[in-house]
Amino acid sequence: MSDIQSMQQKLGRVLQVTAERMVGQSLVTRHAFAACLAGGHVLFEDVPGTGKTTLALTLAQTLGLTFRRIQGAPDLLPSDVTGTMILQPGTGTFEFRPGPVFTQLLLMDEINRATPRAQSALLEAMAERQVSVDGETKSLPRPFFVLATANPVESQGVFPLPEAQLDRFLVQLKLGYVTETEEIEMVRRQESGRGGIVSSVMTADELILAQQLLSKVTIADDVLQYLVRMCRKTRERSDVMLGASPRAVIALTKFSQALAMLENRDFVTPDDVREAWFPVLRHRLRLESWDIDRGSVAAEKILQQVLDAEPVPSEFVEAK
Repeated sequence: MSDIQSMQQKLGRVLQVTAERMVGQSLVTRHAFAACLAGGHVLFEDVPGTGKTTLALTLAQTLGLTFRRIQGAPDLLPSDVTGTMILQPGTGTFEFRPGPVFTQLLLMDEINRATPRAQSALLEAMAERQVSVDGETKSLPRPFFVLATANPVESQGVFPLPEAQLDRFLVQLKLGYVTETEEIEMVRRQESGRGGIVSSVMTADELILAQQLLSKVTIADDVLQYLVRMCRKTRERSDVMLGASPRAVIALTKFSQALAMLENRDFVTPDDVREAWFPVLRHRLRLESWDIDRGSVAAEKILQQVLDAEPVPSEFVEAK
């Protein structure tokens, strides 16, 4: 247990440094870091200018990860993501030139502006941590995370992500607007030059070790049953066309473990599951009503109803 405790101290330092950069976004910062700790990908769906790119870059800097950015656009090609074979005139042979996906933290900005062909280029990378180019499979660096942003306001010139691709994202997060006081502090930091590069707190190898230690965070049978029952309830509702998949159950478990680890515990509580519930499930529900978007207020209302209806396991049991 000393390994977990020493690692938890370092994880806490990462959260502290990142929160200092992201004014008023401590909860979203914590959830984004927990997703990386769980080895998952993050989808930010929010209006422009709320700090999504800044958060991605800050996480890369504090975790000591290589960082690349791709701007989603209708003319983006799959080879612009994965890379392509280039003819070398001197030798007459083809040489592979890696694309921006060959990094440790990839920011896919405005992913819903890219065409389905370009979006699909990320599927293998997100699921298998590898890409296939001209029949050859090439492994991506470890660790590998995709932080994608999507603008929910625009409806023209965008290509909504299909359910199979949405399910690849561990969580969907929303930053939203900060308070007036926090916004003033944000401007002051920019004016004083305190919004620049932050120092790294961890290395990539240490992050991989932290991911391995996550398996030592235990989840009791009653908490696991609580988690699974709620996921299954989303499939049984008449107003839900597509509920939580088995992958969602695994994602909810791993994200709950990551949240527990960030709370300096080696076990998952029902509160961890409840905190993980909305980030993991909000983008996975497909409702029966055609005019209701995934991640909408209606979907969150359904998730809240499921959460409220399921009895929370008690930590006390009656003595036999």
